[in-house]
Amino acid sequence: MSNGIGKEFMHMTKYQYLAASDQMKGIQQPPLELPYDRSKSIIALPKPEDIVVKNADVRRVIESRTSIRNYSKKPLTLEELSYLLWCTQDVKEVIPGTATYRNVPSAGARHSLETYLLINNITGLLPGVYRFLASKHKLMEVNLQPDIADKITEACLGQNIIKLCDVVFIWSAVAYRMKWRYGERGYRYMHLDAGHVCQNLYLSAESIDCGACAIAAFSDDNINDLLSLDGDEEFVIYLAAAGKK
Repeated sequence: MSNGIGKEFMHMTKYQYLAASDQMKGIQQPPLELPYDRSKSIIALPKPEDIVVKNADVRRVIESRTSIRNYSKKPLTLEELSYLLWCTQDVKEVIPGTATYRNVPSAGARHSLETYLLINNITGLLPGVYRFLASKHKLMEVNLQPDIADKITEACLGQNIIKLCDVVFIWSAVAYRMKWRYGERGYRYMHLDAGHVCQNLYLSAESIDCGACAIAAFSDDNINDLLSLDGDEEFVIYLAAAGKK
């Protein structure tokens, strides 16, 4: 069997091939979160400590977890969305200039992911694309064009679940945030981190009688273009639909 790109990637990112990272060279680390356009509309979310959810048995949640592709027409509330964001990427503590601590593990606490949302059916929010400002627990409007859901559906190879769910979580990876410490091996860790985040979405959604479905089939270039990402320094790495069962 010939060696393909995947095998080459796994081989060349072995520890034995790692060069000195920028952290080892004393280069200043990148920001813990991307800057944002303060002229954009910013929406405050219910504070995590004010969100009330019923107690859920961990074993039941894990055993019940499955990919849900059909949703009711009942909208998610802003409180429920806030809860899902808190469980997946919210910042619990900031060590200034060093790291953020969140509800998901990340290699070296690098947390290279950013969260974008395609809102379809959330009480109190206009449909469109938003960015989650994790350190502030707020949303920033990105694209409220009426055809944006259609375009993202097309970028996801026509999967109608994109338009039929209440919200699509779109996670991007900011490469240098991870590579600064781990060099090329950091690309492995970005994908591992995406898995951690998506599993937290599955379990937190299940705990509030919602469902989720991970999505890995998408046109990388198209969806990066739709979010105005360059595809190299920041790129979409994973998506997941979520909504009321």
